[in-house]
Amino acid sequence: MRLVSLVALASATAAPHSTKPAIAPAPAATVSAPAIPSPTPSAAVVAAANAPAPLPQRPRFPGFAPILTAQPGLNNGGAWVVLADSDAWSALARTTPATRQAARWGLARSLIGKDRFSEALGVLQVMAADDPDLLLVPSFQLARGATFAGLGQASAALSVLSGPALLGNAEACAWRLRALADSGKGDEALGQVHCALPAINHRPPDERRPFAVAAIRAALAAGRWSQALHWLKRQNNDDDARVLRGRAYLGLGDYANARAQFTKVSTTAGRGESAEAALGLATIGIAQRRLAPAAAVRQLGAIRFGWRGGDFERRVLLLELAQAQATHDPVVILRTGSTLLRYCNLGAGAAPVLSQLQQSLSAALAPDSKMPLPDVAGLFWDYREITPAGADGDLLALHLADRLQSAGLYARAAELLQYQLTARATDVAKGPLSVRVAMLRILAGDPAKAIEALRDSSGPTYPQPMIWDRQRVEAVALALLGKTDAAFAALADVPDGAAIRAEILWRRRDWNGLATATGASLPAKAGLSEVAQATILRHAIALAMIGREDKLQALRARYQGAFAMLPSASVFDVLTSPVGTVDSAKISSAMAAIPSASPAGVYADLLASTPG
Repeated sequence: MRLVSLVALASATAAPHSTKPAIAPAPAATVSAPAIPSPTPSAAVVAAANAPAPLPQRPRFPGFAPILTAQPGLNNGGAWVVLADSDAWSALARTTPATRQAARWGLARSLIGKDRFSEALGVLQVMAADDPDLLLVPSFQLARGATFAGLGQASAALSVLSGPALLGNAEACAWRLRALADSGKGDEALGQVHCALPAINHRPPDERRPFAVAAIRAALAAGRWSQALHWLKRQNNDDDARVLRGRAYLGLGDYANARAQFTKVSTTAGRGESAEAALGLATIGIAQRRLAPAAAVRQLGAIRFGWRGGDFERRVLLLELAQAQATHDPVVILRTGSTLLRYCNLGAGAAPVLSQLQQSLSAALAPDSKMPLPDVAGLFWDYREITPAGADGDLLALHLADRLQSAGLYARAAELLQYQLTARATDVAKGPLSVRVAMLRILAGDPAKAIEALRDSSGPTYPQPMIWDRQRVEAVALALLGKTDAAFAALADVPDGAAIRAEILWRRRDWNGLATATGASLPAKAGLSEVAQATILRHAIALAMIGREDKLQALRARYQGAFAMLPSASVFDVLTSPVGTVDSAKISSAMAAIPSASPAGVYADLLASTPG
């Protein structure tokens, strides 16, 4: 039963297989090192190497860590002693708790020696769960780093292999070489070759091949084309070597020899070699100007469709981005560049790529852009995470929101600014943005979301004028939802709240409430503005509707002279005539002729919105 449970646990915790192209084993000669100094790992990498991993259970078999520490270190290819599977599992089945970790260690080393990295990692994880101190032992760190590197998990491998005790270890250098080459860090990988040579050359010829190929790929990544060709002379002339040789000739500008190497890649080659050959031929077509930028983008996109991940996709995307920029099409540039930024580790190269993408996005969003406005909004939404930081990016979004609002696309403008509100704005800067979002939600017919936007941004301590602005918009949204009492409560202490309250009453045809509200704020007789005229005329209608003839006539006597020379004089005359002397048709016409200006200003326009 113990044997079965171990197998299950090892399988459950094993890492997925690598997506890198497989390298067929073939004899390889020894590798001589170029004169490149070995890089010093960063402090962050070393810290990551020494950080204990989270463990799923309580330790059960502690005590093997000091035993392993006392054993000779693993410093060459002979460290991974291969055992027959039957012998390894038989030995494990006969163990006692005191000897189980040692048997597991022998099994893990054997699995690494057989390149069965997923299974080896599963065994190592079981060991670490039963004795966490193993994570601090250099030999155990080396074994874990080798499995990560073998699986193509370069970042994990480098963090584990960069502990102080492994920096000068030849076997660790060999696996760091492979991990760095997988990451496309050519110069750093070449810096490991001199240290790794004893471990590489200690291996049988067929086991040197993956490390030799890693060194060659590192030379190509570093632009050391002649060095790569020199090492390739010692490799078998198979499809993988042809691809690498073609890349070296391509770097030297020898397109004839490069094309010859790529075209020799057989139709039965693996997916990795076939994709590399296709990329090489496309690169030659671009270099010789036989492939137009737009066609190159399509061809490179088709190559990427068949292969995802790793240094290969990064190289394809870099070339595709260069061709996209030659098309001067911001959509193509943003699509390619954003993929490169999101999925590839560019290191220091990320900043210039991001800057280029931000320039393309700004050009596409500019007011003079010929792109249709809905497409512009979609483009911003798709690539909103690469907008410029700070005020420049915020201004870009605000200008686009203005254009959307002017076109009546209130919901899309609200979504755009909602993102700004939740993802970019901080502290009191949320105040004016929340008001704008809420107003757009109301104009889009969704007052409930307007209230949600205001309440979700209620954390900061806003200045009093901003609090009043938020209360005014909230009152409008509440009124549109039929919550009149709550709306009036929100306006209780707000300056000019009476004007919004009167507008709500006017639209609800609450004549008693309107007569009271407007009666307390009637304007002076001299120089009546359109807003003042509207206030007086609405008050007249309210008085007429509730039958207050006495107050209506008093209103007529007070303002008749002021209205005499105004365009609305006839309207005032009809509305303030004695009740019963004017027919309903004239009253309706007079009401329709009331000046549209409202004391509530922009809030009147919001109250005119109809909830969806």
